Amino acid sequence: MSTIAAALRPVPFPSANVLRKDPAAQALLLLRIAFAVAPILFGLDKFAQVMTGDWPKYLAPEFNDLLPGNGQDAMHIVGAIEIAAGLVVAVAPRFGGLLVAGWLGGIIVSLLLVGGYADIAMRDFGLVLAALALARLASAFSAGTADSGAGG
Repeated sequence: MSTIAAALRPVPFPSANVLRKDPAAQALLLLRIAFAVAPILFGLDKFAQVMTGDWPKYLAPEFNDLLPGNGQDAMHIVGAIEIAAGLVVAVAPRFGGLLVAGWLGGIIVSLLLVGGYADIAMRDFGLVLAALALARLASAFSAGTADSGAGG
């Protein structure tokens, strides 16, 4: 099987028995839930504007110039992509973890270009590392190793 096909193949959730005994399986599940739910909620908020009413302030003009419409239109595109990324993580965390890590990298660049958000960019760097850990854990569990109890 090609590397791309393997990355896109759904990864089953570890069984309850494995979750009770295996800290790595627990970490995989926690990261998978976090990186499925958070992007979906943040994506939905680009439309609902509950967390902040001014998402476009985080968008660098250099990125906004590449997207059609105004800043809020760009945030709707961003929101749709974030929702899709969360759904990909839920089904195929090997690929979804890499997708979210890349997306967060773009957010970091945007925040640094806007200026004044280095603290948020640093937090997002930590999230990049966690998303990469998700991808690696999902790869290990999808391999179906005998000691993981997860099948692929």
